[in-house]
Amino acid sequence: MVMAQRLLIAAIILTLIAYARPPEYDEAYSLFLTAGHARPAWPTGIFHPAETRFFYTGHASLWRIAENLRRGDVHPPLYFWLLEAWRYLAGPGWFAARLLSVAISLGSLWLLAIIARGLDIPILPAMALTLLNFAFAYTGIVARGFALAQFFNLLGFALAMPARKYRARHALAAGLALGAAGFTNYLAIFPALAMLGWHLIATRNHRRNGLLVAAFLAWIPADLWFFLAQRNSRAGQFTVFSLRHAITLLARDGGAALYGGLPLYAGPFATIATIALSLVMVMLACAIWHRAHPATALLGLCTAAMPAGLLALGFIFNNTPIEIRYLAFAMPYLALLLAASLPGWLLALQFCLQAAAVIGLALAPATAQPRSNAAAQALGQHLHNPLILVPYGNDGVGIPGPVIARLPDTALVALIRPGHWPDLSASPTIILLLIRADAASRATVQAAIRRLQADPCDTIIGQTSLTLTISNRCAHQ
Repeated sequence: MVMAQRLLIAAIILTLIAYARPPEYDEAYSLFLTAGHARPAWPTGIFHPAETRFFYTGHASLWRIAENLRRGDVHPPLYFWLLEAWRYLAGPGWFAARLLSVAISLGSLWLLAIIARGLDIPILPAMALTLLNFAFAYTGIVARGFALAQFFNLLGFALAMPARKYRARHALAAGLALGAAGFTNYLAIFPALAMLGWHLIATRNHRRNGLLVAAFLAWIPADLWFFLAQRNSRAGQFTVFSLRHAITLLARDGGAALYGGLPLYAGPFATIATIALSLVMVMLACAIWHRAHPATALLGLCTAAMPAGLLALGFIFNNTPIEIRYLAFAMPYLALLLAASLPGWLLALQFCLQAAAVIGLALAPATAQPRSNAAAQALGQHLHNPLILVPYGNDGVGIPGPVIARLPDTALVALIRPGHWPDLSASPTIILLLIRADAASRATVQAAIRRLQADPCDTIIGQTSLTLTISNRCAHQ
């Protein structure tokens, strides 16, 4: 009964966050991919959003999803297959897609409680520090595969943790769960490898360890079938690797993973989050020194596996794949460490700080991506039927998808990119969305501003942080 109450509170919190936050870049791809339009063929001229709603609402076969992933993405298919099945049941909407992640995250919290009980760690602090962890809550509500990969890793941990009777069937199931995490998100493999390594070293039952490893390796051919086809599809997505820069990013994003802010958008808060992370790591080290928990080594290994794995990837592929959402895979193990090691007053302080960060996740515009906010600012001007110019971006998915989803069916919209400039002669009022999310959109926005300023018919009559409003007096005549 107590566990049901805790999960109900968690469900309310996560659902409210999922409802409050505007749509995001990668979520658009999740919806378009499962609707059968991985790269939507947007109209080239001026159009109404109503003409494009089918991009969001269709359905694709599992094979078509797999083929589209192999041709143009860097993710394995397991989450997207599950999302497609979920959309048949819950509907094609954005919020409905997020509810799948919420449901999976509740399963992860239930598994975390089982792990905490098995390791003799206080259950309530462990669950609270996980639920109110910025990175866990963030990845736990977006329509992407992070929550599912997190669930499979925790399931593998729960099945094979040292406190339970470790039978052959548990080893087999744990290996399958850890392998499924990698088939949901390749980066989730690092905590899985930490768990496997710990078992091979600490557990002497060679038969069961053999089953664990064999079940895990059974997923590798499928992983490779996707990965080898995708390995060059996102060239230039991350900056060139530098150890100093990578460590700086780990400190910054690690702080934000605990204390919020999404430094990519929140600017100076990144420094505060980095300092806070440094302090909590010092406190945790001191607490462990004074009263080390029997599971400290295993939990520390699973926590450290994620940043260490990202550094290894960066060194091997000469890029810097470090983001808050990737570090989220380490956060449940860190929460267990904190719950097992910190004294009560420090746990209370940590809880309060994380709770404030999660409130910011739900409500603070600085933690949200600008796509939907730009649409809201355009609509908030209450102009009569303006033409809204939307940057196409580098793929026509992450920028137009959230923006057009937010606009009413009858709005006037045109996508702009090099070689595609709409006819503005019949548009008395124009709103340019100042979304600079990637190199393509930055260049497009700058070119559009220069073009509008150079046109003698156009006069700037208003500006917000994400919009530029133009009066076209030639169209009035």
